[in-house]
Amino acid sequence: MEKLLNVENLKMHYFTSKGAVRAIDDISFDLLVGETLGLVGESGCGKTSLATSILRMPSPPGRYVSGRIMVEGRDIIPLPEKEIRKNIRWEKISMVFQGAMNCLTPVYTIGKQMLETLNVHKEMPKPEAEALVKEYLGYVGLPPEIMGRYPHELSGGMKQRAVIATALFLKPSIVILDEPTTALDVIVQAQIISLLKKLKAQFNLSFIFITHDLALEAEVADRICVMYAGKIVELGLNGQIFGAQGPAHPYTERLLAATPRLFQKVEKLHFIPGTPPDLIEPPLGCRFNPRCNKAIPRCREEEPPLAEIEPGHMAACWLCNR
Repeated sequence: MEKLLNVENLKMHYFTSKGAVRAIDDISFDLLVGETLGLVGESGCGKTSLATSILRMPSPPGRYVSGRIMVEGRDIIPLPEKEIRKNIRWEKISMVFQGAMNCLTPVYTIGKQMLETLNVHKEMPKPEAEALVKEYLGYVGLPPEIMGRYPHELSGGMKQRAVIATALFLKPSIVILDEPTTALDVIVQAQIISLLKKLKAQFNLSFIFITHDLALEAEVADRICVMYAGKIVELGLNGQIFGAQGPAHPYTERLLAATPRLFQKVEKLHFIPGTPPDLIEPPLGCRFNPRCNKAIPRCREEEPPLAEIEPGHMAACWLCNR
């Protein structure tokens, strides 16, 4: 299948007064046409930092150290900001940020905010632009009069739908979804997931879906990318991670062991002891080794590479790659 996005050996660090925080540390993966890539891991592992890096807008004091972000065969890191704003961001890659209310300016109507985004990229008569905004509000199940409403007049689910419509109306091929169901009740969560599936098929979109909810990821993702401490520790097809054989990396195993199962009796939910490492001075060897119950001496001395253990399935663990 055709690759829409190819991230190669990407490093993005936050340069602070105490040292460089290695938020993204030598990450490589690709995204295929029409695919949903699930991105999972604990808070602070680098999921959102990776998402904003792909969008070419790492939060200050974040800076790219090395690597490439290839979009349709072109590295976007060296491009000037003006070209990124005009031709890449929202044109080819858009993002639904975590917390819809934080993305919406409270003193502007929904319509004004959507038109402002549209006007940066395309010049068109106001009636035509308003018609386009109403069309995309319709795609996400919102009536045209929502254009005249302020964010505080909408429910959480309606705000999330408006943000999704804004992310789509320039017809990008890649949409990054950062916790799109956070702070929504379970009924609205189900409605948003159903809507995203419909829009993905309708517009032939490719998703990068970020969430803490492994059960949700199992439902929506074609492939699963597991991150820990700024690195990818496991990457595989949905069935390889959630299937009967189970995951290969001990970290992924522990994440799944902490997840309740609907159709399976679980005697005890487990947890991962300890805390994530300091990314200014990460531990030697495998970064998970201080919390891993399967660590061997080599894990504390050498960092394992992300290597293929079966077709389409990769893991960074010496127990898998001996």
